[in-house]
This record gives sequence, structure tokens and C-alpha cells, in this order.
Amino acid sequence: MAWIEENQQLKRKFQFQNFIQAFGFMTQVAIVAEQMNHHPWWANVYNQVEIALQTHDAGNIVTDLDRKLAQKIDEIYQQFAQ
Repeated sequence: MAWIEENQQLKRKFQFQNFIQAFGFMTQVAIVAEQMNHHPWWANVYNQVEIALQTHDAGNIVTDLDRKLAQKIDEIYQQFAQ
């Protein structure tokens, strides 16, 4: 599944083999998000993670910062999908 832009947000759902993988993914995303000072909305239930991105400082719209973080999130996900 790819990122979709909906309601002024970039959204994507991720699925993993188990909770540990999902949590590990979230940990890696948290490190990158903190480095970028750009923090996602997310939800986690067992092996699924949902992420939504928008830039609050720009009026809660999707910006290049969101797209850059989405790309980095995809790169992290590829490490877990192997």
C-alpha cells in the first residue's frame, strides 16, 4: 500500500509479522521524526501501524516536510519487510 493524500494528510497503513516488529518500526520512525522535528500522528494495534502526516506550522496541510518524512518512513519499512 502506498501513501494517500486525504483530508490534508498523507496516510499509510503498515503491517508486520508481529507486535515486536511493529514496535521496532515505530521506534526507528520516532528517532528520525525527532531528528527532523516533525512528529507524526500514529496508531498501533498488534502488528499494524497507521501513520498520518501533516505540517501543523503550515496550517495543517501536506508539505514537502511531510513527503520527506514519508520517504524516510518507507526506507525504514523496507528494512522490516525483508
